[in-house]
Amino acid sequence: ERIKRMRGNADAVASAYSLDDYRIADDLGGEAAYATLRDRAAARGIRLASDMVPNHMGIDSSWVIDHPEWFLSLPEPPYPAYAYSGADLSPDPRVGVVLEDHYWNDTDAAVVFKRFDRATGDERYIYHGNDGTSFPWNDTAQLDFLKPEVREHVIGVILDVARRFSVIRFDAAMVLARKHIKRLWWPLPGSGDGIPSRAQYALSQAEFDALMPAEFWREVVDRVAAEVPGTLLLAEAFWMLEGYFVRTLGMHRVYNSAFMHMLRDENGPGFRKLIRETLEFDPEILKRYVNFMSNPDEETAVEQFGKGDKYFGVAMVMATLPGLPMLGHGQVEGFAEKYGMEFRRARLDEGPDARLMERHERELFPLLHRRAWFAEADDFLMYDFVTDDGGVDEHVLAYSNGHGPTRSLVVYHDRFGSTAGTLRQSVRYARKDGSGAKRLVRRSLIEGLGLPDDLAAFVSFRDARTGLVHLQSCAELRERGWHLSLDAYESHVFWEFQEMHDGPSGQWRRLADRLGGSGVPSLETAIQEIQLEPVHAPLRALFAGGGVTAVLEGTAGPADLDALEGRLSALLAAIADATGVEGDPAARAARIRIDVAATYPGAVTDEGLDLAGRATLLAWLALSSMGGLAPGADVAATSAAWYDELRLGPVVAAGLRSTGLGEGPAWGIADRVGVLLALPRPSSIGGRGRVRDRRLLERWLASDTTRTAMGVTTGEGTDWIDGDRFGALLRWAVRLDAIETGTAPDSALINRLTAAAKAANYRVEALMAAGPRPTAARTRSTSRRPTQPPGEP
Repeated sequence: ERIKRMRGNADAVASAYSLDDYRIADDLGGEAAYATLRDRAAARGIRLASDMVPNHMGIDSSWVIDHPEWFLSLPEPPYPAYAYSGADLSPDPRVGVVLEDHYWNDTDAAVVFKRFDRATGDERYIYHGNDGTSFPWNDTAQLDFLKPEVREHVIGVILDVARRFSVIRFDAAMVLARKHIKRLWWPLPGSGDGIPSRAQYALSQAEFDALMPAEFWREVVDRVAAEVPGTLLLAEAFWMLEGYFVRTLGMHRVYNSAFMHMLRDENGPGFRKLIRETLEFDPEILKRYVNFMSNPDEETAVEQFGKGDKYFGVAMVMATLPGLPMLGHGQVEGFAEKYGMEFRRARLDEGPDARLMERHERELFPLLHRRAWFAEADDFLMYDFVTDDGGVDEHVLAYSNGHGPTRSLVVYHDRFGSTAGTLRQSVRYARKDGSGAKRLVRRSLIEGLGLPDDLAAFVSFRDARTGLVHLQSCAELRERGWHLSLDAYESHVFWEFQEMHDGPSGQWRRLADRLGGSGVPSLETAIQEIQLEPVHAPLRALFAGGGVTAVLEGTAGPADLDALEGRLSALLAAIADATGVEGDPAARAARIRIDVAATYPGAVTDEGLDLAGRATLLAWLALSSMGGLAPGADVAATSAAWYDELRLGPVVAAGLRSTGLGEGPAWGIADRVGVLLALPRPSSIGGRGRVRDRRLLERWLASDTTRTAMGVTTGEGTDWIDGDRFGALLRWAVRLDAIETGTAPDSALINRLTAAAKAANYRVEALMAAGPRPTAARTRSTSRRPTQPPGEP
């Protein structure tokens, strides 16, 4: 901390990688605070993890003060130009600690610092920690791991940490592999890749082996397993040592930096090669990789991957590969500032990106909730994506995992561009027989997903990202494979696989042919639509051709009206057949000519309707008559019920789109028609004047459909009406009454109710309180309060 503040960083605190000792810091509450946190976490099933920095200590640490012999040092500076006249940084009066002078003016980064003992006169120059890739870590002191007492002491510390934390992450673990201890600190002459000034201290391999006969990490793993079982050991190990740390050294988890670097750089071939080689050696190794998109030594995830489809494609892969997914600090919130562990607070004034967080909640978190489906490697298979010209697109990562209800198939295209191809065969993977002998085998996609070999079998599955359900023939998957077209950075997780077998009617075959690989919200609904096709086809035909457009524009001639009447008659006949009633479709259809003439355009009920309004009116005129096909039925109630039961709304929307209306307006009209068919209208309400007004409002408020159409919302315990939507619904109710009764629209009713809603400030309770209450006799009320006299007040 003092070094950084002397160099001008007033906010800095001591580095998390330059330790004084292995105890809980006082400013974190000490051991008492640790015990409280441990117990609270344990009560919630949460395990505590600790970082561990075994390679070095801080230059002013208690270890440097009390045990200088544990550190790599020289009796004199390695270079004559080194000088040590700066500030004493030691907190202990017995010992002085001084950095090399050139460090302070940025003209050199010395490999050693000076330690001197004021009582004994001992003076030595201790090496800073260093991994050889950049400058020395000037606030650290390098431990000498060729000394058995140092190794034993560090292992003892690790065991002590393990007794308090059941997960330990080892910082820069690769620098303590035997080959790298020798390469960095005891290099052979001419090797050229050791720490500066260490070439003259070379050891032969035999000399080195005698001093360090076994791997430090192998002993750590074995000792922890024996003395503190149940501890999870996680190593930060780069330099292509990831496999060595888990295969040979037995580390439980190891950082997989290749994941971040290769997918960031869109090196799909390199990443697939890494997975392929791991599968050929032992698929279980995949479980032991820690996959991440950022860590404190790297730029943030948003800086490396952005916030778009590339980020979410890579995050999806991270969440679904075997092993351990690791989210970085601020990653979900979209923070761009690199996490600095030496700072108490952020330097940038950043807030969470709400849109990014919402997309995490929608696309990524559901995968993490089912993490157990992806974490194991027993059923993991990676597939070649064979393009239409026969080559393998190495930029498509595709793999399956799980079995039975946990099956999944993940696909990600790692670059900007489009591709198309087929998944049919897995890459090779190692399989061991009962004797432990290993052989390399492949499996088909059908085998990997556990699908039946049956011509009548079909499989449904859901796309986790879109929520849509797809349907495929198992026989076609076996014969042709799974064909996919992928855009830039497109990703999919297919899961919730279910098998079904076709019956004599062949409904699944017909549905699969109809969908053509596209998804739907519900297969049950899609099947219903096939069953309802005899009704839907004539409804689509009702809007076909130019006749409907002519009607909507007010230019329809006799031929247009003839065609419209004929198509409506065919529709009503299909509805009568589907519902089993015996009405007269032709007679009901004939009325359309009278209604169109009375309402389009310029008629008394037109009132300047726009195109969407005229389309709404035409659809209502056609479909409000269908309830009359059922003798003795309530026409309006039956028409509304059939509109829902026969799923006519989506077909109306599709038909209107064929006339040139956009997607949004067409669906809006289809919804409005459903509301108008079910709408209680003034002509059906008994009474007159404000008594009838109140009864109408009561009927409307009793219906969820009408409440939605009125825009009723609840806030702070009060129901509110949307004034504009309420007025529009009133005008529609009056307009439809006028059409059916052949009378002038009741504009007085509109005026009364819109004025009453405004006076009530659009509060439902106030609006209902303002009107008259029905008499006790009419409502069978038991209230003792005086009732209003009959009639209009």
